[in-house]
Amino acid sequence: MSLEMQLSGYRLTTAEITYRRPDHLHLLQDYIWQDLDIAPDFPVLRRFLEFWENNLDGPLHSVRVASVALVRPAEFRLIEGQLRLH
Repeated sequence: MSLEMQLSGYRLTTAEITYRRPDHLHLLQDYIWQDLDIAPDFPVLRRFLEFWENNLDGPLHSVRVASVALVRPAEFRLIEGQLRLH
């Protein structure tokens, strides 16, 4: 994963693609796709789904998407108490 891409807005994106089996349309199967993409438009995922619809036999049923920024400001949490070691 390119740091340059992450700094320009790309995020790690995971999609759970549920599709119908071409030989048994009443059966569903899942496929997990993961790549760097730009939220909220997801152009890389959209290109992949267009490729799927144009070239693969299993019709899409549903797509669930999760996305998280890998490069972000550090998070600090305050804790109460103090520990001293001699």
